[in-house]
Amino acid sequence: MYRYFHDMKIGVPKEIKIGETRVSMTPSVCKRCVLLGAKVLVEKSAGLNAGFSDIEYKTNGATLVANAKEVWKSSDLILKVKEPLAAEYDLMKEHQALFTYLHLAAGPELAKVLLKKKILGIAYETVEGIGGSYPILKPMSQIAGRLSIQVGAYFLQSQHGGSGVLLGGIPGTLPGHVVIIGVGNSGANAVQMAVGMGARVTVLDTDARKLEVIDSEYRGRVVTLMSNPANLEHAIADADLLIGAVLIPGAKAPVVVKSSMVKHMRPGSVIVDIAIDQGGCIETIRPTSHKKPVYTVHGVIHYAVPNMPALVGRTSTQGLTQATEPYVALFAENGIERALSAHKGLAQGVNTRDGKITCEAVAHALR
Repeated sequence: MYRYFHDMKIGVPKEIKIGETRVSMTPSVCKRCVLLGAKVLVEKSAGLNAGFSDIEYKTNGATLVANAKEVWKSSDLILKVKEPLAAEYDLMKEHQALFTYLHLAAGPELAKVLLKKKILGIAYETVEGIGGSYPILKPMSQIAGRLSIQVGAYFLQSQHGGSGVLLGGIPGTLPGHVVIIGVGNSGANAVQMAVGMGARVTVLDTDARKLEVIDSEYRGRVVTLMSNPANLEHAIADADLLIGAVLIPGAKAPVVVKSSMVKHMRPGSVIVDIAIDQGGCIETIRPTSHKKPVYTVHGVIHYAVPNMPALVGRTSTQGLTQATEPYVALFAENGIERALSAHKGLAQGVNTRDGKITCEAVAHALR
């Protein structure tokens, strides 16, 4: 079963999702794990796209491995950024531990594989921190929120098929209108970027307290509305850029924007759905990729790349690994089971174990 001792092997394979530039462990985290007694196996060139060379890993105690097959075969704990893809399914060993973003509520096929192989699946997105926070989800939500405005501004440009609206406008013209649905971590960061660019900003949420925080922080600069069908319909129809940021950790995202609402948007408007990892919160959305990031429905440009933070691979890797380091160090020092027993918040990250789904939100979504 899972190891308790200091000879635990932690594997770091290279990410294979299209356009993925992040890596799950930096050389400095590698050094810490080695000093704590673990052996760290890093696939060659795993960190290159994030700016970390093989030499840096080797200098910090890693064992460089020629291919992913050897990493998976030789490791007790696999550390990744994104969920395993079909090409990786056969590489998994029975009862192996996996620590990564899993997003199983939107991934029934992966869930079946994890259950069949009795994988101990520990999901970054459901690890709990103080006060019900989600410390590993937070940095990527922050990056995705900020990037959503940059990406939206890019596709609003005329040469990309957009309506040709400059979000900040100029004196004598109206700034672009950004509508943000959901003001959790990603939505709040989208607000910050949109306001910084000089856009008109409207935010909608079902939580009045969150709207009060936004209103207080921006001193009336941002329009805040309760999220209900009437307010959604009115705001969306006037949006140049619509950001979907509705997320329930571990669960499938609720669809709050109907196709009929998208239909009333102006041609050339842009939608960015940050919730796509959990299925998306917009009815007309489907996952895209960095290679083909957009498509058009009802004359509206849709962007829904699940690994959006890979656009800024170094910053994203640093933000992610700073959040995961305390937990990875716990595994390295204590072994997997002792670490899970000692840290209740980390134990909340367990989504699959011994062929069963252990996370209620995931179980509900996959019924």
